[in-house]
Amino acid sequence: MTVAAVILSATAESALADTLGQTRVRRLTDIAWAGGALPVIVVAPDPDGAVARALAETEAELGSPAPLDAGPAGQMVRGAELALADVGGTTGVLLWPGRMVWVGPETVTSLIEAHGPDRDLMLRPTWRGEPGWPVVLPMSHLDDRLAMGPDVMPPEIVDRLAEVVPTRAV
Repeated sequence: MTVAAVILSATAESALADTLGQTRVRRLTDIAWAGGALPVIVVAPDPDGAVARALAETEAELGSPAPLDAGPAGQMVRGAELALADVGGTTGVLLWPGRMVWVGPETVTSLIEAHGPDRDLMLRPTWRGEPGWPVVLPMSHLDDRLAMGPDVMPPEIVDRLAEVVPTRAV
């Protein structure tokens, strides 16, 4: 069982935003790695190489984004495909919008552990009964269910997936 972290930033500026003295993408990469995610994939535009420099000396792999007309769902698929290409036995992907900076390594570890016995379930962490991020999507559900228009944003993508993919709150 292998769960990859796919950190998604729509812009280089978002990926590089300061978060507690680090770039956002570096902080999230460190948290994902500390929580046990492998591989760690970052999908973000990087026109001047600043995102790659922020990830230097980490275990993360920077992937170029899918075409803009693929929308957020296309970026999720792109990250999952990169993860699978990096580690062939990847069974799930932690889909993680880059603006979600409050997640800790313990959450990542808990989601990975919960994925072990339930590898066909999408896992949604909850806080006070409200679903949150990152979401674990089993690779077995990475198919046409993610074919959504470019205007569908991540929360709606996950809500739509939860209608057709067996899901458990964690």
